[in-house]
Amino acid sequence: MQLDKKNVTVISTLVFTAIFFAWALQNLTAVGNFMGAVLGILAPFLVGGAIAFIINIPMRAIERRLWPGSTKLAKLRRPLAYVITLLLVLLVLSVVISVVIPQLIIALTTASQQAYQAVYSHSAQLDWLFSLYPQLRELTDELHLNMAELSEKFAALLRNAGDLLQSSFHIAGSLISGIATFFIGFVFSVYLLLRKETLARQGKQVIFALLPRPKAESTLAVLRLSADTFANFITGQCLEACILGLMFFAAMLLLRLPYALLTSMLIGVTALIPVFGAFIGCVVGALLIALVDPVQALIFLVLFLVLQQVEGNLIYPHVVGGSVGLPSIWVLAAITVGGSLFGVLGMLVFIPLCSVLYTLFTAYVKRRLHEKNIDIPQ
Repeated sequence: MQLDKKNVTVISTLVFTAIFFAWALQNLTAVGNFMGAVLGILAPFLVGGAIAFIINIPMRAIERRLWPGSTKLAKLRRPLAYVITLLLVLLVLSVVISVVIPQLIIALTTASQQAYQAVYSHSAQLDWLFSLYPQLRELTDELHLNMAELSEKFAALLRNAGDLLQSSFHIAGSLISGIATFFIGFVFSVYLLLRKETLARQGKQVIFALLPRPKAESTLAVLRLSADTFANFITGQCLEACILGLMFFAAMLLLRLPYALLTSMLIGVTALIPVFGAFIGCVVGALLIALVDPVQALIFLVLFLVLQQVEGNLIYPHVVGGSVGLPSIWVLAAITVGGSLFGVLGMLVFIPLCSVLYTLFTAYVKRRLHEKNIDIPQ
């Protein structure tokens, strides 16, 4: 091999890359701290980008329907579409909160009343039992807690009050930091949405300036595919959650189960987490219904298992899998792998990510088969 300028550049790049990876493997703690610091700095912008991407989906649809043939009102189209979208999001959140919180208060009030009645009835039964067996009262008296021991535990709690106060300050600091991150991200998302064409044009200029034209065009094609896939996934996920919530509401009304609206809304909201999220709503709903009637709670669990099978095998793979162009088996594989690696966030990201990789790999396979003049029947 001749050591021309191009080969020297390639060899140097490989050598420095190998040295860097060897150093990173020997200093994983330092690399992790550095990555954490970088993510902490970039967190507001990442949050703002995520907010802008999600809001842009309904905002784009609204914007296309506002005076499509008018040029005089073109400048007002984008801000008005953004305001309408934001109001719709706030309306949905307010409806969910106004329904969920009062119903939860009623459920907790009912639970406290039933707990008081249970304690009162059991205390009466215990008095009757103690009257029959006095030995049991003597045994319970021996098991009473020692007041000196309680005093010592209380003093130890006071001694640890400093640590508790420090933990409280740490939690308060984290909460304030989270609010500040969200606020900065929200402001950044407003800028992204109102200037998205300008930013997209500047991004294209940077890509074409840094890469050869064929690679720049292929990079833009991958970015467009990724954006469309993620947008379709979010739309399909929200549609699937609405369908599941309506299914539970209708079925619970037919079976005359209590807390139909509250439970169906909880299941619909938690169903935004792919496949496994509805189980969270199921647990809460079953506990609430069990406070009223344990038999109805069992009926609800059977109903959940039936509807979950319908949703998991028919609705979800076709609605979400069809929206991202990913076969059902790969949707389940993406959820499993993403959830194992990164939890809920991995589930949300891996489905559209696998769809992009699946589309690119399919196109690559077809191109290679075409180059080899191989025609395999579908």
